[in-house]
Amino acid sequence: MDFSKLILLINTIKYLRFRQILYRFYYFFKKFFLKTNYNKKYKKDVHLIFLQKPIPKNNSFLKNNTFLFLNIEKKFEKKIIWNYNHFGKLWTYNLNYFDFLNQKKINKSDGLFLINDFISNYKYLNDGLEPYPISLRCINWIKFLSREKIKNKIINQCLYNQYIILSKNLEYHLLGNHLLENAFSLLFGSFFFEDEKMYLKAKKIILNEIEEQVLSDGCHFELSPMYHKIILEKLLDCINLFQNNTFVKDKVFLNFLMVKATLMLSWLKEITFSNDTVPHVNDSTFNIASRTSTIIKYAKKLNVVPKKIILNDSGYRFINHKAYQLFLDIADVGPSYQPGHAHADTFNFVLFSKIPLIVDPSISTYNIGKIRDDERSTKYHNTVTFDKKNSSQIWSGFRVGNRAKVKIIKDNETEIIASHDGYKNLGIIHKRKFKFSSSEIIISDIINNDKTGHAHFHFHPDLNDNILIFNNTIQIKNLTINFAGNEIVIEKLPYKFSYEFNKRVTAIKLRVGFKQMLQTKIQILET
Repeated sequence: MDFSKLILLINTIKYLRFRQILYRFYYFFKKFFLKTNYNKKYKKDVHLIFLQKPIPKNNSFLKNNTFLFLNIEKKFEKKIIWNYNHFGKLWTYNLNYFDFLNQKKINKSDGLFLINDFISNYKYLNDGLEPYPISLRCINWIKFLSREKIKNKIINQCLYNQYIILSKNLEYHLLGNHLLENAFSLLFGSFFFEDEKMYLKAKKIILNEIEEQVLSDGCHFELSPMYHKIILEKLLDCINLFQNNTFVKDKVFLNFLMVKATLMLSWLKEITFSNDTVPHVNDSTFNIASRTSTIIKYAKKLNVVPKKIILNDSGYRFINHKAYQLFLDIADVGPSYQPGHAHADTFNFVLFSKIPLIVDPSISTYNIGKIRDDERSTKYHNTVTFDKKNSSQIWSGFRVGNRAKVKIIKDNETEIIASHDGYKNLGIIHKRKFKFSSSEIIISDIINNDKTGHAHFHFHPDLNDNILIFNNTIQIKNLTINFAGNEIVIEKLPYKFSYEFNKRVTAIKLRVGFKQMLQTKIQILET
């Protein structure tokens, strides 16, 4: 037996909640030993909903059985294979989400063809009948059917059967954004089928999960700006649902949703750079979630308006000066029981000055393998590594074993000091100081022994031809970086920057070796 793997597994499981473990065993037992009937005749009429125009989805259905997801295009020659898995599970999931029913350009006949084709293959489905794709697909069907004023008994019956599957397989074994998406979908289903029991179940889950998942400063607790935007947009859709339909008049619940949406919107605005992009920390990348300005515009139609807030509970900080904008990560891995979208990126930072300068390399895949491991690793973030190890034990695509624990020592408008123990097995405590003024940032890395550390700095690919090195000084356009410390060795290396899923380009990073202490002075000239 490989005891190191056993210990890693134990260090992962120990953070899980009892409910997650219980439901994992329950669903496993149920799958093999319990026969569940998911077919129940739906005899009533449905109630088409009305929504103020929600945010449209990206175009992913390109006509003639051709689909484009995650920058991978596939044309099905004879028939659509809804279980198609040659591009990984996330691509299959996207095919089964049915976002294309609500894309910018879709006609009624195409939408009906796709739904009916799906129904004709229903009994052969695999991934598409998992709770998460069911949750997203059902909302997309309801939006499309209502917008096009379609009442079809066969479609309604299939939709109802999917809600039976969902309601009996809620993702309590995962929790986090998955369970919340389950509940959002049940809420839409309750309005469409005018099902009070479904409504009460959805309400209970949403109240509990939103209360826990939205931190005090408004950040979604999985600490991914991309998933934050996805959850926020769905929350706004739920507000839209309440404001424009009469099945339930629950002013207290609606007010709760609006308060939380306002808080989430405020956090999003606070961490958005002046070019309308967000830091792609943890599992985040371009062209999956809507842009901040689009979400703010949609929220305004629903009377949800951002307010000025102070970042605190998320562990993220955003320094906003005229010459630059600086995003800092002094957060613990979170949430502790569901860190599937977390990276080993403690003390990472992102620097923007009219253009992206020092960036988070972002993600390009969820497929388990070297690329996924690299993109979650410490060396792929703007922080410090020791002995080529990660500060938190990321593994198997979405798992984290032991993880760095952050201690915040000082936190004010001009200076942040924190330490973490992610390398305690090496006898190392890493302390990082950030000091900032109107045009200068000083980063001090201090370690408590003589081991060699490596600080990593990833530059945006647009800067590839502009990085000049003179001894311990780096010149990049309006940016000057000077390194001072013990036994400094500067290496200029290539890395892969991810623009989107499956879209990587070569960019330049610096790896700076040092012992005990490294001071990085970044000066930004206003242009």
